[in-house]
Amino acid sequence: MNFDSDYYKLLAKANHAELQQRQEENVKRLTSLKKGIRSLRERVESLAHLKADHLDFSGDVVTIGHADEISPADQQQLLAALRDFMPWRKGPFSVFGIDIDAEWRSNRKWDRLLPVLPDLKDKVVADVGSNNGYYMFRMAHHNPRLVVGFEPYLHHYFTFRMLNGFAGCGNLELELLGVEDMGLFRESFDVVFLMGILYHRISPLECLKEIKKSMTPGGTLIVESQAIPGQDPVALFPEGRYAKVPGTYFVPTGACVRNWMIRAGFDQVEIFCSHPMGSEEQRCTEWMDFESYADFIDPQNPQLTVEGYPAPLRVYLKGMV
Repeated sequence: MNFDSDYYKLLAKANHAELQQRQEENVKRLTSLKKGIRSLRERVESLAHLKADHLDFSGDVVTIGHADEISPADQQQLLAALRDFMPWRKGPFSVFGIDIDAEWRSNRKWDRLLPVLPDLKDKVVADVGSNNGYYMFRMAHHNPRLVVGFEPYLHHYFTFRMLNGFAGCGNLELELLGVEDMGLFRESFDVVFLMGILYHRISPLECLKEIKKSMTPGGTLIVESQAIPGQDPVALFPEGRYAKVPGTYFVPTGACVRNWMIRAGFDQVEIFCSHPMGSEEQRCTEWMDFESYADFIDPQNPQLTVEGYPAPLRVYLKGMV
């Protein structure tokens, strides 16, 4: 964050002093000489000369540049760098003609949001847990004034920096911060997207309260969460892992998420979509060759996870401040 930039000036009620301190700490992390961090940073820097002429964020594939815009030598260097940034969790992307089939077909999630998507034109938007920025680029198609991504993991942070280095979208910014830092951005965001986050939080209610602090009056929150089937407002708390993921805490029903949002102070809360997960949407690819959805489900009973818990749904909710 450049504290003299227009971006910073848009966040007039944010805790500038604390954010500047966080920024200084993050600069130390990003400029570290540790091998892993240095390698990611140098990969991004080595490709800084590549600038895309063609951008298209309107369809399923986020397209940044065409193959004929760069030399064969740059194409080979780019392919090696993109492979270095595996695993690709969100997508799909096409980067200077190189197609990236990510683990998640994230376009399907975006399509489910479109019927209730607030008008993003000239809005200040937050994408919490933004990963490599797939959804930020899709948001950019709707001409927001600013989209701020919150992503605490260096791997994803550098991936986005590389991609937006090619794309040059001046209204997209990324913070090396997490959802727990949202309260520092008091009354800053007109729209917040909180997708795939709540079930990873030890206290989902406190998480939602911090989100609310960051939102402007009349703002809209879009929540997407892993969930379990059922009409009762309850949540599963796994003994250890859920679907092989150790960092999963409360896995709620849709009704439970709705109550969390209401108790956190949101109004007009509605569940607008719910669907079972499946391997057609989350799967292994050549760009993400670790275990994926099929490996998390009981092979004898697809209604259960490998631990014997109910297999996951995805639920989508919308609420207002």
